[in-house]
Amino acid sequence: MKIQILGAGKMGSFFADVLSFEHEVAIFDYNPERLRFTYNCVRMSDPKEIAAFKPEILINAATVQYTIAAFKQALPYIPESCIISDIASVKTGLKAFYEETGRPFVSTHPMFGPTFANLSNLSSENAIIISESNHLGKVFFRDLYNSLKLNIFDYTFEEHDETVAYSLSIPFASTLVFASVMKHQDAPGTTFKKHMDIARGLLSEDDYLLTEILFNPNTPHQLEQIRKKLAGLLTIIEAKDSPAMKEFLHEVREKIA
Repeated sequence: MKIQILGAGKMGSFFADVLSFEHEVAIFDYNPERLRFTYNCVRMSDPKEIAAFKPEILINAATVQYTIAAFKQALPYIPESCIISDIASVKTGLKAFYEETGRPFVSTHPMFGPTFANLSNLSSENAIIISESNHLGKVFFRDLYNSLKLNIFDYTFEEHDETVAYSLSIPFASTLVFASVMKHQDAPGTTFKKHMDIARGLLSEDDYLLTEILFNPNTPHQLEQIRKKLAGLLTIIEAKDSPAMKEFLHEVREKIA
């Protein structure tokens, strides 16, 4: 299959690497320097070059801030039958965009990133395939994600956004609050160092991506749960209420069991 990838960032390069051994792959990026780290594929820095390639499926791996803009730049140069797809972690505006284009589409979300994931073993990682997507597109990504040993879940656009608010907004917000009150430690403990590693990895991500995930309409409800639990924990600590602390810890262990 002829596959066109938009964006030679972390995920675009990863998909090019994974797909190039079984498919004919081309990757486009306006910045030629980013194409230096791609191989076994056609490199493009002008969108007009896409027309000659005639892709059968287009994977938009541009950063979430430019997902729709990247689609609009590429659409004039791809065949009408080409399946367009995104791997964005934020789906805001994409459902409406796909409906407007009238083209076959598939939307997925590989819920891992090169920053944290062990790319040589993704069996503990997850991916979401949007159920409203084109059937052939879903088959393609299901086969791909199965080959990577990912755990696959089928959600609607709405269900995806609810899941992202829970699975990303809570740890993102918790990590940002943790990092915002930290000061340098000459002899940090193991737990502190692990938390700091997570914080540094998170803050290496694009600001727009972090903002859009936290601005998910479902996020405030999730953060309210954190606020309530934190207020309750503070009350227990201030009162030095050992029985209440024991009960709190028991409830937490039950949650993660």
